Amino acid sequence: MNTRYKITRLDKEGNPTLSLEECQSFFATKSDFEYNDSFGASQDGVHMKIKGHFFMWQLEDVKIPFRFFEGEIYVAVSQPIVLEKTLEIARLLEANYIEG
Repeated sequence: MNTRYKITRLDKEGNPTLSLEECQSFFATKSDFEYNDSFGASQDGVHMKIKGHFFMWQLEDVKIPFRFFEGEIYVAVSQPIVLEKTLEIARLLEANYIEG
């Protein structure tokens, strides 16, 4: 089972401060990421598509979605290398990472 993490930076009142524009600029400098306005998955003949802001990380032949939502970035960590990338992004954005 995957563990979900969020990358967040909070103001004094506890409100998230990451902006979509900041994240788009940040991820545009990363050659192993690409932006998509939706994420799709298929299983057992059923296809699901979620609209939103996704920064897709290319890890070998798999794309890992980092989803921007309401001032935070969410990612499901399925293996240690994904957690390492999550921690790196949080550090570069001067943000925190929180499980849950």
